[in-house]
Amino acid sequence: MAKSAMSIKRHHLLTHIALSVTNQALDFGLSQEVASQLGDNVANTISELFGGQNFTFPRDHIFKLNQRDLEIYAEFRGNNYNELSNKYNMTERGIRKVIDRIHKRQLNEK
Repeated sequence: MAKSAMSIKRHHLLTHIALSVTNQALDFGLSQEVASQLGDNVANTISELFGGQNFTFPRDHIFKLNQRDLEIYAEFRGNNYNELSNKYNMTERGIRKVIDRIHKRQLNEK
């Protein structure tokens, strides 16, 4: 039986949510197994809580940055990834992603 276009989109969305949460959890230093379980659980919870409802997500990519990310960016000196990763209990990769994300948003706002 062929899957409908909506079924394919729904599967793609939930897969993307699971992978995004997994990657963020890895950035916070969780193990691959725990991060993967967390991602799957978040996607399943969203599916269970909001299944059958229709949503429209705005395409506005500028959204509020959380306070922690802004603090990380304010403390960044160009070469202190390790220091920030220790202070905020994140991986260096996670710190780099935060810095890059905020920097790109600031460039887009100009």
